Amino acid sequence: QVQLVESGGGSVQAGESLRLSCAASGYSLNTHLTAWFRQAPGKEREGVGFIYTRPFYADGVKGRFTISQDNAKNTVYLQMNSLKPEDTAMYYCATMADGGPWDLPRTYKYWGQGTPVTVSS
Repeated sequence: QVQLVESGGGSVQAGESLRLSCAASGYSLNTHLTAWFRQAPGKEREGVGFIYTRPFYADGVKGRFTISQDNAKNTVYLQMNSLKPEDTAMYYCATMADGGPWDLPRTYKYWGQGTPVTVSS
């Protein structure tokens, strides 16, 4: 059974950093793409980036966010630097894409429960 568990969220000041983790079970990171999404209050869920052999990022986070994975721990990380108040959101990881666009939530079959990130100015 596939399970995803996010952790590492919290409250920080603008300019600070956070590292989120997505602990995966029931599948290997080498066989399936794992994506990060976020959803701010009142907004649609949006893709942050994904990793499958190499990472890919949405334009809004390029240069500030880094996605990596530890195959031994079967865990994907989202390192977020130079955080801004507009990065405030619930962050989710997802996997088992059906071949659709990477940044559409409906592409993914499995989701974690999310971890909250709040960035204050």
